[in-house]
Amino acid sequence: MSRVALKSAREIELMRRAGALVADTFRVLEPHVKPGATLADLDRIAEEHIRKAGAVPAYLGYGPKSNPFPATICASINEVICHGIPGAQELKDGDIVGVDIGVLMNGVYGDACTTYTVGQVRPEVAQLVNTTRQCLEAGLAQCKPGGRTGDIGHAIQTLAESRGLGVVREYTGHGIGKRLHEEPTIYHWGARYTGLKLQPGMVFTVEPMINLGTPETQLLPDGWTVVTADRKPSAQFEHTLVITPKGHEILTL
Repeated sequence: MSRVALKSAREIELMRRAGALVADTFRVLEPHVKPGATLADLDRIAEEHIRKAGAVPAYLGYGPKSNPFPATICASINEVICHGIPGAQELKDGDIVGVDIGVLMNGVYGDACTTYTVGQVRPEVAQLVNTTRQCLEAGLAQCKPGGRTGDIGHAIQTLAESRGLGVVREYTGHGIGKRLHEEPTIYHWGARYTGLKLQPGMVFTVEPMINLGTPETQLLPDGWTVVTADRKPSAQFEHTLVITPKGHEILTL
């Protein structure tokens, strides 16, 4: 039996609103992602916008009581794969920064990530960012009734590895709803025709993390920040979606 809770029409409508706030927060942040801005600046702008909308930052205080995440957004620069903690670090020309935003609104969650380029980036880094975006699109294209979770991972892995890039294994997409992390787990690698069968009402994230070099990762001593083992850049894109009778609907557009 599947442990995946199918969402009702009412729940999907509420998640659509939460997703719209996530998307709108990216719109507000984008003009501020430029050389000289600090990650703390971006975090403050995002938190103010989310709270003004009557929602709560999903990540602030998330995790174990002994080491809760201390910020509203995850901000992951260059070799940071995910869960970067925003602080005084300034963006500079040539950086890339993955910004992950989650909100809790009307009892349900929305979650998405985008990677911004700052000024002029090196061609191979620009290609990494573009390919990661395309990997998300390739994964989303497999999201339809009767498909399987393995189809999503296979499409992402095939595209990334065809361009000599590394696909992060340890961090995955996930179901989402009244909790930030639910079943199913969405791997960004795998074999076609394997995994859980997709059906209407499933809501989950697809969020490939693609590295310019090795797929290996390292967790830093802060217990949150994940970096590439070879310290080469990494990019990430993410959407929350619902499986519909005819395909899928992205809830964080």
